[in-house]
Amino acid sequence: MKLWGKFFLAALSLSLLSYGISSAAYAAVEPISVTTNKEWYAEGSTIIISGLVKDFDASDDMKSFDVSVLIFAPNGNLATIAQVPPNDDGEYSTSIKAAGMINAEGDYTVKVKWGAQANQIVFAYGGGSSSTPPPEAEQQESVVVETIDQEPEAEVEAEPAMTQPICGPGTVLKNNVCVAEQKGGGCLIATAAFGSEMAPQVQFLREIRDNTVLQTESGSAFMTGFNQFYYSFSPTIADYERENIAFKEAVKITITPMLTSLAILNYVDIDSEEEMLGYGIGIILLNIGMYFVAPAVVIFKIRNRK
Repeated sequence: MKLWGKFFLAALSLSLLSYGISSAAYAAVEPISVTTNKEWYAEGSTIIISGLVKDFDASDDMKSFDVSVLIFAPNGNLATIAQVPPNDDGEYSTSIKAAGMINAEGDYTVKVKWGAQANQIVFAYGGGSSSTPPPEAEQQESVVVETIDQEPEAEVEAEPAMTQPICGPGTVLKNNVCVAEQKGGGCLIATAAFGSEMAPQVQFLREIRDNTVLQTESGSAFMTGFNQFYYSFSPTIADYERENIAFKEAVKITITPMLTSLAILNYVDIDSEEEMLGYGIGIILLNIGMYFVAPAVVIFKIRNRK
């Protein structure tokens, strides 16, 4: 009996130990992970954000939607946003330039969302070249300087890799392809409606924002407030567009009048804050008339006829 008792206790201990090990290993895989290639960035640096979606399944429409990447400034305002499609293994990656809305020194929070799953990470931004990076960065930089001193100048000239394309102004290298540089957040609803960030309608909205609205202080202030409101609901609507084709087409029809009204800005010269405020308020009132006043008048007349 004593032998059987010892055997039973040993078997029970081994089972509990194996259960604990398997549970710990399973818990180590987060539903969605997020990392950055560095902990500190200077002005103009490339921020690479990547991670893994555990339950991603490209063959299942309910498990194959994009990852929303949101970057918040030290004061809590939204600095930029992107929609990133994972690959077949659930891995995702995107690169963002440390410029534009990322301009205040301090700690920036990167939040990633995939359905109900979320995670976040923090990186530091030091601004211009006069800022001092963390000690780790200083050690790495000193090693690079020593290497350059030892090598001849011809070695430095051979650094550019000819296998990668050279992107022109306004574009950046992403996945070995030159794409339009994003100075602010992406147009999530329009991108989902028209199917691609390179669609003419999406590029038109990006050009209006970057080349017209953000060129004035009043326009920049408006975009800061608008982004806080817009990105509070747009990721949800964009996900539903990808899941429901009928809803996607309805959104496409709905935003077409707004795109037409914004085309006015292509035919005017905005050289002052007053002109920006005047045209901006005029376009806002025009859209209120198209989307709210005109339908209300039609409904009112139909009711009166009855």
